[in-house]
Amino acid sequence: MKKIALFFLAATVSLGALAAPETYAIDGSHTFPRFEYSHFGYSTQVSRFDKTSGTIVLDRAARTGSVNVTIDTTSVNTGFPLFNEHIQGEDFLDTKKFPTITFKSTKLNFAGDKPGSVDGDLTIKGVSKPVRLEVTSFHCMPHPLLKKDACGANAVAKIKRSEFNAGKHAPYVGDEVTLTIAVEAVKQ
Repeated sequence: MKKIALFFLAATVSLGALAAPETYAIDGSHTFPRFEYSHFGYSTQVSRFDKTSGTIVLDRAARTGSVNVTIDTTSVNTGFPLFNEHIQGEDFLDTKKFPTITFKSTKLNFAGDKPGSVDGDLTIKGVSKPVRLEVTSFHCMPHPLLKKDACGANAVAKIKRSEFNAGKHAPYVGDEVTLTIAVEAVKQ
């Protein structure tokens, strides 16, 4: 009887260890938030931010976790230096007053055994709004070069830039912006 009790105790401890939350640091060299908008109806412009940091915490057994992302707004990359300066100006990102954009999750929503969406607060120019990021892909595995566990995902949301005090030239320059975040993170 003692052996059976010890077996169940050991199994319970082992299962508890498997259910522990895991923390991942965002890999800034493989994480690039992008934004897309209509430019006078002529084309869809796509730009990105080159500097992103943060953490992702996952407890896949409990289907919970958190996401905290910080984007350096001075790293905006439109592909054209003069336009980078324009986007950083007061009418749009106002990077002198607001050098970061943040996303802080309030809830991870799982679809089966993987995150399907992330609810949270997006803060741009000091204005916070609830946003749902739809996770379009999610994959975890041992990183072949770093020899550590890593996870990657793509997430998408649509926002209106006018709701964040960045609506200059709307509606000619599209008010609706599609945010796409390609993220990779390494287990700590």
